[in-house]
Amino acid sequence: MNNLQKRIFTSFILFAVLLICIFLNKYSFLILVIIASIICFFEFNNLAKKIWKKKESSIYFANVISFFYLTFFTYSAYEIYTSGLTKIIFILLVCIFTDIGGYVVGKSIGGKKLTKISPNKTISGTIGSFIFSLIPITALYLFFNITTTDIFIITVTILFCLFCSLVCQMGDLFISYLKRKAKVKDTGAILPGHGGILDRVDGIIFALPVYSFFVMNWSSRISNFFN
Repeated sequence: MNNLQKRIFTSFILFAVLLICIFLNKYSFLILVIIASIICFFEFNNLAKKIWKKKESSIYFANVISFFYLTFFTYSAYEIYTSGLTKIIFILLVCIFTDIGGYVVGKSIGGKKLTKISPNKTISGTIGSFIFSLIPITALYLFFNITTTDIFIITVTILFCLFCSLVCQMGDLFISYLKRKAKVKDTGAILPGHGGILDRVDGIIFALPVYSFFVMNWSSRISNFFN
């Protein structure tokens, strides 16, 4: 219960900081993403040191990959933000509700474990993540006055939410795999109830680049839906 209270309190603080940076201006958002990326880099570096121990070449290679990927993540996040405020809010909501759905449903229902990579994850939690990822679509209609009767757009948007949820969950599992290899519970201890920044944004750092690539290459109709 104490851990849950810490988790809820930290989540409110993080969400408040995120909203302030998003609505303040593009520079505050960029600074927030850069800070998060830097912390993630150092947390990943700590994981790499624990996984490969004295294999300096492997640690160096892992850090180079991490650096370039987090740079790409930062670029993607900023690009999405500058292309439309609704877009960045939407994709972040999909990621957040994916995480909430997995936690709430997984803890409430429990059941069969999803994988040995992360013993706390269940099949029910995975289903809950997919279902909750659709909630932001309702938010678009209620808070952003976005409406459409185009069945194609609605269908593709739903499929896209589910796909982004899948990417988030795969990102979560990937970081869980690294933590298991490093034999640690969390990537850090900076966030009470959550662990490290990488624990908190493991799905987002994969979903935003995928979203950026998806919008730029395939979804001009969906992009118009947000304008």
